[in-house]
Amino acid sequence: MNDPDRASGLRPSCACGCGGAIDEHRETLGAGMRRGAYAGVENYVDRVVETTLLNAIAPDPTFRRAFLKAVGASTALAAISQLLPLTAARAIAQEAAKPEKTKLNVGYVPITCTVPLLLAHAMGEYGKEGLEVNLARTPGWAIVRDKLLSAEFDASHLVLAMPMTMTMGVGGPALNTYVSSVQNVNGNAITLAVKHKDRRDPKDWKGFKFGIPHQHSMHAMLLRYYLAENGLDPDRDVELRVFPPPDSVANMAAGNLDGMLFAEPWGQRAVFEGVGFLHMLTRDIFPNHPCCVVSVTDRFIRESPNSYGAMFRAVVRATEFADKAENRKQVAELLAPAAYLNQPRTVLEQVLMGRYADGLGKVVNEPDRIGFKPFPYESTAVWLLTQLRRWNMVPADIDYQAMARQVFLATDAAKRMREIGFEAPSSGSVTHVIMGKAFDPSTPQAYVDSFAIKRA
Repeated sequence: MNDPDRASGLRPSCACGCGGAIDEHRETLGAGMRRGAYAGVENYVDRVVETTLLNAIAPDPTFRRAFLKAVGASTALAAISQLLPLTAARAIAQEAAKPEKTKLNVGYVPITCTVPLLLAHAMGEYGKEGLEVNLARTPGWAIVRDKLLSAEFDASHLVLAMPMTMTMGVGGPALNTYVSSVQNVNGNAITLAVKHKDRRDPKDWKGFKFGIPHQHSMHAMLLRYYLAENGLDPDRDVELRVFPPPDSVANMAAGNLDGMLFAEPWGQRAVFEGVGFLHMLTRDIFPNHPCCVVSVTDRFIRESPNSYGAMFRAVVRATEFADKAENRKQVAELLAPAAYLNQPRTVLEQVLMGRYADGLGKVVNEPDRIGFKPFPYESTAVWLLTQLRRWNMVPADIDYQAMARQVFLATDAAKRMREIGFEAPSSGSVTHVIMGKAFDPSTPQAYVDSFAIKRA
């Protein structure tokens, strides 16, 4: 019987790679197979080696089950280890998984969304995987895109929805680009210039000039959504200007921007410099929305699959570390220096720890101001594609679900996360709520058609 969960790859699977569920494997091996048997890299390798050898000796699954039940899993595995000592087999397995390419160039733009990518470097996680990663700080996304196209970067931090528009060839040559993991959720704010403290109703923003990091960014999509929900046409009633994030505060100070929506720490930096105030956190528009991701190209995955896996593990470990509230102060301390984000530590602490000045004379406590969740939900990709279609930025014949599945490697991410001991969702799709309205990812075109203000 076909099992749709198994086909999707999102069913809790056995870490040995046999393709079955862990419960099935336990039934076969009996007490010799414990749920914790794969905890830790060394135990994981041991179990994989044992299972691989057993499958080679007894390839027929029916015979293998009968044999194991007759002699017992422990006896069988002990006999195998006598034929080929596990220490030798483990060494063979680890040798086979060595990164093909150990020196990687990874691009990033200096914003708090890229914390996991940077933290993996600061904490030595790349080195633990046998990688030497050169972090290439880049001012803006157009340069990042060009360096991925030229293969100068092996991987990069990208804003959503760039991996999808790059794959479709929107705005440039097509390049198959994938989302291996999400870096952050939330972590942005609509920031207004201090001269507009008395114009906080969006209906009074006609003629405003807003800064965004990229036309296809989550920031742009959220700002457009918020403006349209308040009766403003983002293409006709305001002006959206693209700036590299590091230039945002200076342009607000110079009077070139009335408002902006960039990733932190630039909103908080505007408050710190006395030139802006925080109008609204994006978590209040779309709770737990992803913002930035780790992206790789088809070429990198194809030519260096072990290097890809090693980088994934390092980044996910850093992501999980950064998500814990008790680690945030340490994260700010590690990443404030010029080698990483080059920001005042107090600015980073306000963003990461959720206790911050809003620029209006208040100190706000919001622990969920930013989070770090690695799993790439395909349903988020579908929502982003609906907004790109809404504003006529992608073709009308787009297959929303197929593009989301192609670019967001949810099945692969779930498998890899479980292999290193982290929990992963059982489904790549959830219902999102944007400004109080539920989005059903199974009906994307109907959702696009429902908007009164649109270009499609």
